[in-house]
Amino acid sequence: MLHYAVVFFVIALIAALLGFTGIAAGAADIARILFFLFIVIFLVSIVLGFLRGW
Repeated sequence: MLHYAVVFFVIALIAALLGFTGIAAGAADIARILFFLFIVIFLVSIVLGFLRGW
């Protein structure tokens, strides 16, 4: 999931450099959503790991 966030971020950077602001904004929003989703899943897995006792 983090990989896809980075890919969309790179797409947003390239689109912004080429002047495609609409595509850049969309790709940046997707990257932001995927990144926060990754953070939430990561934190949930850490909490569940501690509750299970690793």
